Amino acid sequence: MKQTTDIPRHTLVVLIHIICWGLFFAFPIFFAQRSNGTIDWDAFLHHSIFPLSSFLIFYLNYFILVPLLLFKEHTRQFLLANLAIVLIMTLGSRYLNNALFPPPIFFDRPLPPQYIFYLRDAAGLVFAAGLSVAIRMSIRWSQAEAERREAVRSRTEAELKNLRNQLNPHFLLNTLNNIYALIAFDTEKAQQAVQELSKLLRYVLYDNQQMFVPLSKEIDFIRNYIELMRIRVSPQVDIQTSFHIKPESQTPIAPLIFISLIENAFKHGISPTEPSFINIAITENEKEVCCTIHNSNYPKTRADKSGSGIGLEQVSKRLELLYAKRYRWKRSLSADGKAYTSSLCIQLPHSV
Repeated sequence: MKQTTDIPRHTLVVLIHIICWGLFFAFPIFFAQRSNGTIDWDAFLHHSIFPLSSFLIFYLNYFILVPLLLFKEHTRQFLLANLAIVLIMTLGSRYLNNALFPPPIFFDRPLPPQYIFYLRDAAGLVFAAGLSVAIRMSIRWSQAEAERREAVRSRTEAELKNLRNQLNPHFLLNTLNNIYALIAFDTEKAQQAVQELSKLLRYVLYDNQQMFVPLSKEIDFIRNYIELMRIRVSPQVDIQTSFHIKPESQTPIAPLIFISLIENAFKHGISPTEPSFINIAITENEKEVCCTIHNSNYPKTRADKSGSGIGLEQVSKRLELLYAKRYRWKRSLSADGKAYTSSLCIQLPHSV
């Protein structure tokens, strides 16, 4: 893919060089036109000596001196080489001008001192060399910036893949723990849970390998997960859900970005003896997608080793990698400590 995009770019650069130098070499025509509209070719050649000198010093720097000396940090040799070239070309161009195109013997006004012409030609050559350096430096910077962005993108993709590889076992471990708990007291529910788990596995093993998935698919996965959790928890636990998204929404969202928040609600929001509730709401509008979870708060003790505790940490890392400066994640505990709220809003790209 990179080669197919580089070829048109290279062609464009060559075309720009041809057009610019073509205009530069055509400029002496304005000084070589006779009053009758014809061109004085001797005058044209006379005025073309400087453009030719500029052309030569430009490409000597562009193709040889800048890449072989300046880019390899031989700055002193680079400056000395350019100084020598400017000196030689200035003397040579003035010699050609005086030898091939001597001033007329009878001239109605005195000519300026010769050193004025030497200084003018030298300044023009220095400008051409400086322009060549500036263009090559800008190209090098552009290439370095493109390589840096590619390196950042590759590193980000590798980090995200690593996070997904960590998150999948974490999620599956928690789900298997839930089914294991069901087997002890309700075999029929455990069998049903295995069926629900198979639906979740299909999503986790296949769709989760993409960087982004349609929001509608993520919502289907969340619904299946909540139904799986309903099987496990007591009927006395009040679980309310609200999903307000566009029908068959294709809004891209990072897979499993909300599931750890929901897992956390089921882990810390249910008590075997006290009234418990979990309210899950996911909304979508033109600007953002928000997941708000409000649940009762029953913190686990240190003796409770269920889960690995990495879910929310992974969410934070993924948010920074995928949605840096484009998300708001607010977490709060009620004054009496009995209710916990987590709200994550992700700004959509087209609204930035």
